[in-house]
Amino acid sequence: MNWRDLLVSPQTPILDTLEIIDRNARQIALVADESDKLLGTVTDGDIRRGLLKGRALQDPISMIMNPFPTVASPYDSRENILALMKIKQINQIPIVDEEGRIVDVEVLNDLLRPTKKDNWVVLMAGGLGTRLYPLTYDCPKPLLKVGNKPLLETILQSFIDQGFHKFFISVKYKAEMIQEYFGNGSGWGVTIQYLQEKDSLGTAGALSLLPEKPSEPFFVMNGDLLTKVNFEQLLDFHKTYQAKATMCVREYDHQIPYGVVKVDKQRLLSLEEKPTQRFFVNAGIYVLSPETLERIPHNKYFDMPSLFDLLMGEDQHTIAFPIHEYWLDIGRMADFERANVEFAEVFG
Repeated sequence: MNWRDLLVSPQTPILDTLEIIDRNARQIALVADESDKLLGTVTDGDIRRGLLKGRALQDPISMIMNPFPTVASPYDSRENILALMKIKQINQIPIVDEEGRIVDVEVLNDLLRPTKKDNWVVLMAGGLGTRLYPLTYDCPKPLLKVGNKPLLETILQSFIDQGFHKFFISVKYKAEMIQEYFGNGSGWGVTIQYLQEKDSLGTAGALSLLPEKPSEPFFVMNGDLLTKVNFEQLLDFHKTYQAKATMCVREYDHQIPYGVVKVDKQRLLSLEEKPTQRFFVNAGIYVLSPETLERIPHNKYFDMPSLFDLLMGEDQHTIAFPIHEYWLDIGRMADFERANVEFAEVFG
């Protein structure tokens, strides 16, 4: 709806203004003069409060409008407007120029809606899932239900919720089942294309099957992960550091079940009882800049760690993005069972 559809004059009856508010999604009316200068705002709450004070539906709206509304400038950022809404606890803000003339109206729900992002997302879903036999005898692992939906659908929806819409899915084992379920993506309002592996190509080799080189950094993610990673923040991190390749890493603790002894020849130097060692491990989520595709051999087996080794050997700028959010690699039956227990709490 155009903001002009929200305009009323100070003399407009309360009843007419209420009808305007009821039929527009922004749930606000703007009281303005002939030059579009903002005089006040009216919400459903303002009208209800006015009626409780004895105002009649035929009274002019000027009698109950808010004459000192919170406004923002056309030059204010989305983040600043959201912060102002939070402070003032309001859902709408008129945007006015230096003379106080209306140029737009921002609504909280619209600002919270993710902006559309054209960065590609490549999901690796061609594995055999042998460690989950017998569940994967007749069903590829990405289609195994975790909670109330297939694992790969949860991954897809996580990206969609953050504004991504261009997907590629690498398939091999029981590929037709995955393609039949997701189709071209129209059921989710996105586009999906498939990278068909004739032979297993590893976690990076399938990227050589992309139909063209992307123009922006793109995501690669294993199709057997459950995570609440903020993909927008990951992408911003990659861009901020101008990286060629970014690897998500997860802290992993390993406790040695014995007392660890440090010696120098026969001399005992120290004894540490059951120490815990901490490592960063590869979390199976990556952001790659388009030029990295030139390092991947065409239609040959090539793993993502090999790509990073190659880039690091060339002294290319590769970085790690530590994730603290929920993350679970569903590789074994115990992981699958855990995922079903935790799904409702984490993704419900």
